[in-house]
Amino acid sequence: MQLHSPTTDYHFEYTECDSSGSRWRVAVPNPSVECSGLPDPVKGKECTFSCASGEYLEMKNQVCSKCAEGTYSLGSGIKFDEWDELPAGFSNVATFMDTAVGSAENKADSCNNSSWTPRGNYIESNRDDCTVSLIYAVHLKKSGSVFFEYQYIDNNIFFEFFIQNDQCKEMESTADKWVKLTDNGEWGSHSVTLKSGSNILYWRTTGILMGSKVVKPVLVKNITIEGVAYTSECFACKPGTFSDKPGSSGCQVCPRNTYSEKGAKECTKCKEEMYYSDEGSSVCIERPPCTNKDFFQIHTPCDKEGKTQIMYKWIEPKICREDLPNALTLPPSGERKDCPPCNPGFYNNASSSCTPCPPGTFSDGTQECRACPAGTEPALGFEYKWWNILPGNMKTSCFNVGNSKCDGMNGWEVAGDHIQSGAGGSDNDYLILNLHIPGFKPPTSVTGATGSELGRITFIFETICSADCVLYFMADVNRKNTNVVESWERSKEKQSYTHIISKNASFTFTWAFQRINEGQDSRQFINDMAKIYSITVTNAVDGVASSCRACALGSEQSGSSCVPCPTGHYIEKETSQCKECPANTFLSIHQVYGREACIPCGPGSKSTKDHSACFSDCLVSYIKDNQSLNYDFSNLSQVGSLMSGPSFTSRGTKFFHFFNISLCGNEGKKMAICTDNITDVTLKDMVAESEDFSNFVGAFVCQSTIIPSDSKGFRTALALQSNSLADRFLGATVETMLENISIKTDMFPASPSKIPDVHFFYKSSTVTTSCENGRATVVTMRCNPNKPDQGELSVPSSCPAGTCDGCIFYFVWESAEACPLCTEQDYHEIEGACKKGFQETLYVWNEPKHCIKGVPLPEKRTSTCETVDFWLKVGAGVGAFTAVLLIALTCYFWKKNQKLEYKYSKLVMTANSKECELPAADSCAIMEGEDNEEEIVYSNKQSLLGKLKSLATKEKEDHFESVQLKSSRSQNI
Repeated sequence: MQLHSPTTDYHFEYTECDSSGSRWRVAVPNPSVECSGLPDPVKGKECTFSCASGEYLEMKNQVCSKCAEGTYSLGSGIKFDEWDELPAGFSNVATFMDTAVGSAENKADSCNNSSWTPRGNYIESNRDDCTVSLIYAVHLKKSGSVFFEYQYIDNNIFFEFFIQNDQCKEMESTADKWVKLTDNGEWGSHSVTLKSGSNILYWRTTGILMGSKVVKPVLVKNITIEGVAYTSECFACKPGTFSDKPGSSGCQVCPRNTYSEKGAKECTKCKEEMYYSDEGSSVCIERPPCTNKDFFQIHTPCDKEGKTQIMYKWIEPKICREDLPNALTLPPSGERKDCPPCNPGFYNNASSSCTPCPPGTFSDGTQECRACPAGTEPALGFEYKWWNILPGNMKTSCFNVGNSKCDGMNGWEVAGDHIQSGAGGSDNDYLILNLHIPGFKPPTSVTGATGSELGRITFIFETICSADCVLYFMADVNRKNTNVVESWERSKEKQSYTHIISKNASFTFTWAFQRINEGQDSRQFINDMAKIYSITVTNAVDGVASSCRACALGSEQSGSSCVPCPTGHYIEKETSQCKECPANTFLSIHQVYGREACIPCGPGSKSTKDHSACFSDCLVSYIKDNQSLNYDFSNLSQVGSLMSGPSFTSRGTKFFHFFNISLCGNEGKKMAICTDNITDVTLKDMVAESEDFSNFVGAFVCQSTIIPSDSKGFRTALALQSNSLADRFLGATVETMLENISIKTDMFPASPSKIPDVHFFYKSSTVTTSCENGRATVVTMRCNPNKPDQGELSVPSSCPAGTCDGCIFYFVWESAEACPLCTEQDYHEIEGACKKGFQETLYVWNEPKHCIKGVPLPEKRTSTCETVDFWLKVGAGVGAFTAVLLIALTCYFWKKNQKLEYKYSKLVMTANSKECELPAADSCAIMEGEDNEEEIVYSNKQSLLGKLKSLATKEKEDHFESVQLKSSRSQNI
């Protein structure tokens, strides 16, 4: 370490320690000074020597001396608590780690203006998506530690603290590398052990800008390093602080309306009539003229006459002057107005305050509390809609990151029909409103409804802003960690927001309003405000009742006492008795009175045994053209995963959307798990601590944003922004709409098969400002025989993130396992040839095959048969006989026809005999060798054999020549 002496031309330094732990003190000329006759080296203090806090090592005499007034010392440590500029020894290095898209050189240039920025009492990280490191190197003679305070509220920025040694190897402190998130407005602390030798300290931030959301920076202050062997000088107190005693280990802050310069022994008072200063100020500021931004209006508690007074008060501390030109004075107070009524569940018992109704009673706030009628019970909760005084379970405060000047102020003020953000001390104050609920439970008769909702909180609000104001709504579970549930930037119209409570725990809900998020303290936007008109909490453990609801009565009713219904039972209207819900229905969490409280399960689903939810057993049936199609998705019931992308931010940072899908779950249990991994907590640990681990999500469908390891220079891929897309199963059907969730037919390419797709519909109860009805998910199961086993998951090409509007997510799952079960209609038979008296029948699937499992393919069947040669012979014989018979018959009838023609010709000649001549004889004379036709015609019928013989001998008969006989008449002529 180098020393500068104001009285000499040289200073003293210690040499490096040798192997025995010894060193020497030597005199070294100051820069730009030439001198001779330097003191001889002397043996120095041992290497591990250090002075106590409030002391420093005087190198000339090598003794510890106390620090003078106006200075301080940590002894063996150094502290950095002044951040008006970057302290000596610190450096900034800004890079853009992602080289996946665009020119790396251009991106590096775009980060030239990105750095850690000193803000007076703290230093602030970058707000963009560059990677910026704040670096400090220190050499320790012995082991020590580093300690710092920080604020880290935005998980869109990664905050690492790590250490490298002089060989540029990272120290073994990976468990401490990732810094934990802090609550809004609270400072956390972080400390790490340092080894002796050279240590290079890195505070590194990397912003992840998903869309246009601005990253909230990391704030660091009070960096303290212990383990320095000695300090050769004391540190001067920074401006706004003082040290009035020798040997101080720290400096005190100057009170309000005083100031001090650097190294002050005491604070100097301001002239209060003309100047003022805040706590810890280095200067006094001239008081400005008073304006309407310097006072505010409040309502006093109601008096016995039911009146409240409007009072005006100066914002404290008052910094303005009323005696200057154009200055405003405080308006007159005391105007009396009627008090608003009590809030529901409270009553005014002839007093000036409202009192909660006793247990078992209710009131709307305007009437006295009354007992609930028989068969009913109080509907417990809170409904705050009148704001004359702050309710007992609420409190308000003010917090500023850089100073404490608004400590003790009211962050919010009651204003009759609403409560509004207060003035605060400056525009960058956090104005905080808290509501504590010790627990949630459903009504007595709803103990059987073990659904995902135990209660809900609903509030109506608006923001009126001229600058970049932000209203945060946060929830703390069991006082362990506060997480931002939702936030609204700039002016917002009057609207309602609802948050669902899914587990019984102690909750603290917080509303934090900030006008601007800048390091400067100003009062330019004092009129920007947030207003909350009403806050309603249902099923609160210690709530009050504004109404009564029906409850179940025991079989032996005693008064109006209610009994809890068993699991899955509703209250029957006629008897007020508990009755189990029918099969395949689940009990509504919002209503248990009447049969309509049991809601039917959707298509392709059945209810759990306790009727708390509906689930799919992975079996779906569908009837088409009188044919039943049965699907079994059991082999796809394991969690399926899909990585879509890559996508890129506006600055080119590459990221992916990662989805886990539990198609059927396990009888209603959600099996898909998504989690953030920016810490070294293992998945097993997160599952074990899932009740309190805020970044652990279990659902039917969940999503995480993945930053690949090559995108930002991290050692492993990072998962963040995990959220649930589906925590309730609605049904499975081939229809394209279910419960107002529809599927666009052109979203995916047409199925190559004619097998209908099966759509699984899911719903999420998480409500956001952009999705007022919650998110929904549709998983389309498509039969594709070419994709065996788990098949392939995909998202629409038009919506690479799985959604086009951020509310409904679509997936298609193609697999052979998504084909229907096989039936008898899916195969046909083929008969083989008859060989040696046997014939085989084979069964084959219809092509293309679009079914799985189900009915198996029948075995090959063998049957007896006659050979083809035997029947061929029989057929040839029968054919020959038939041919001969046909020829014989043809000849017979032809001969018969010839004889008839001959006979007919003779009759014609007889008819042409001369006139008046007696008719000729019936037959002509029979020529020699000619048979008598009359005898032939009328003789006994010959047998078939005889006819064949006569035909065979016909050719041998005597032939005669046919001549035309002339009639006697013609001869006479």
